[in-house]
Amino acid sequence: MTLPAPRLEVYPVELQVEVDEYLARLSFATDSATAGLEEAMRYSLLAGGKRIRPVLALATAEALGRPTADVMPLAAALELVHTYSLIHDDLPAMDDDELRRGRPTCHLAYGEDVAILAGDGLFAEALRLVVERQEGQPEHVLAALGRLVSAAGVEGMVGGQYLDVTATGELDGPALRRLHERKTGRLIGASVECVLLLRGMVEPATLGYDRFAVELGVLFQIVDDILDVTGDEQALGKPHGSDARHGRRTYVSVFGLERARELADESHRKARAALAEADGRTQTLERITDYILTRQR
Repeated sequence: MTLPAPRLEVYPVELQVEVDEYLARLSFATDSATAGLEEAMRYSLLAGGKRIRPVLALATAEALGRPTADVMPLAAALELVHTYSLIHDDLPAMDDDELRRGRPTCHLAYGEDVAILAGDGLFAEALRLVVERQEGQPEHVLAALGRLVSAAGVEGMVGGQYLDVTATGELDGPALRRLHERKTGRLIGASVECVLLLRGMVEPATLGYDRFAVELGVLFQIVDDILDVTGDEQALGKPHGSDARHGRRTYVSVFGLERARELADESHRKARAALAEADGRTQTLERITDYILTRQR
């Protein structure tokens, strides 16, 4: 099966625009001495992209009947954390990439030292954004922030990155899924789960959303791996073949291209089935799920 070209109308561009406008208004430096650091932070943060993580948060709020503006600080924090991870991933000690979102990576534009600090700054400012601007009952805001930090930390994205760079030998299918559930899936999942926590929702009301969040993260990574092999550099905004160049274990290297495409279809079906069990207006989340299956980076 060949992945069809994505239909632009599937993706909720209106939510992406809301996120972009909010991010553009953020400022971090109050002292002219650190203006250069803010410039580097904004260089990567405002470089574009589909804003899938914050858009998922807004779409989840929409599904729960909540105005998207109510969760925008949390949604923006998700994008700050994601951008920090991209800056650090691109460093010579990690993936050593020279292009991100169609422009030179942060360390090429500002130097490795400033790029490291820009990533550190974005992570810290993400936490401050939630603490200072996210409205809600304090215990709910704290729970959402805890989930975000957990998704970014040793049990999530950073731990997954560690497993990826230190893995030796071949990984089987279950081990590969566990790795990517941490490396990519946890932050994708948190984009949904944090909004549920802000609302004070607990199981069993969250079960459909929880299953959806897990499967969507897997779907995202499988398609990401496929595009690393098949994607066009201009469309991707980064060099393709980076995973193979660094010997990374991917769904394509473990299963082959055709089986990876089949696994993407399976995860897509499971994600849509989970949404069918969720209580709420999930049409926008369904659109995002369809887009991820067929997306171009």
